[in-house]
Amino acid sequence: MEKIEDKNQQQEEEQVVNPWEVSAKEGGKIDYDKLIDKFGCQRLDQSFVDRVQRLTSRPPHVFLRRGVFFAHRDFNDILDAYERGEKFYLYTGRGPSSEALHLGHLIPFMFTKYLQDAFKVPLVIQLTDDEKCMWKNLSVEESQRLARENAKDIIACGFDISKTFIFSDFDYVGGAFYKNMVKVAKCVTYNKVVGIFGFTGEDHIGKVSFPPVQAVPSFPSSFPHLFSGKDNLRCLIPCAIDQDPYFRMTRDVAPRIGYHKPALIESLFFPALQGETGKMSASDPNSAIYVTDSVKDIKHKVNKHAFTGGQESIEKHRQYGANLEVDIPIKYLNFFLEDDAELEHIKKEYGAGRMLTGEVKKRLTEVLTQLVERHRRARAAVTDEMVDAFMAVRPLPSMFD
Repeated sequence: MEKIEDKNQQQEEEQVVNPWEVSAKEGGKIDYDKLIDKFGCQRLDQSFVDRVQRLTSRPPHVFLRRGVFFAHRDFNDILDAYERGEKFYLYTGRGPSSEALHLGHLIPFMFTKYLQDAFKVPLVIQLTDDEKCMWKNLSVEESQRLARENAKDIIACGFDISKTFIFSDFDYVGGAFYKNMVKVAKCVTYNKVVGIFGFTGEDHIGKVSFPPVQAVPSFPSSFPHLFSGKDNLRCLIPCAIDQDPYFRMTRDVAPRIGYHKPALIESLFFPALQGETGKMSASDPNSAIYVTDSVKDIKHKVNKHAFTGGQESIEKHRQYGANLEVDIPIKYLNFFLEDDAELEHIKKEYGAGRMLTGEVKKRLTEVLTQLVERHRRARAAVTDEMVDAFMAVRPLPSMFD
């Protein structure tokens, strides 16, 4: 059985991590070791990084080699199967609650693209427009509109259309997909879903009924136009660790209805500019760098809002150096500065006080500007016709080429 916590235990914890809220209490930061222990997943160690490199003959992604993706469930089983010549598919998703994505939203898609390219496998991307309609009090029509806008940002990450199917729940749920939803729903008691997700008597029944919708893309038979006759195909889900509750439930149910448990590879949260007490929030524009931000916006946000570990005066900074453990510019560079040698040089010089906070922020602004500008150009090239093509229910001719 997967480890499942009850609501009272969740409330007593020093931190709250679930699909809808991520926060650390009393100005602290997320304790990922406690989170691994609480959720019952495993830490992703260097042996996995080395093995991925050996199996794919590619350098490991920066998110993998720097521990951004730090935890997993049965990733070893996926690699074992791949080494035996067995195929798998990828599944990830996006809850379209805002028109513009921030950098934290891009992380799972950037990493999923790497996995798709490295392992040469198909990918399904779920747009949970129904979920956001229920949780964010959006109209059905607005949720659907945001899903298409978010799809453009996802496509701009460079996915291979011959191996990628993007679907919105409002458009796709039915048929074989719905049959699997009913199978999952029959296996999960009300008490269990309350224990996993913390639903209360004040939550409407739509919320209680939603978890099977996010569960069943883990099962290949949910996509008969893609995987007909391949019900034994394994699934790997790249996601942030706050999505783990959905898949603990899924993994508990899967063997009972005849499927492999989905494997997960899970990431840290991309912290807010103000510090590591949670993740970026779309409700606070100054907590995040958006893919729509201008060069001026990025510079302003980094300079004004990025929390630093630098000292309060140049003299003290030269004497004591920066506290890299709390410094947000260093943490952002850890995500997005590709050059390992440059990153280590900056950390060494900044930590020793020989490099000033302003210099580090300047380099971060350059890195983020390049990333955002590159994404903006790619998104501008995505047409409505391209969105239609990615979302068309069709076979994928080169799924495993």
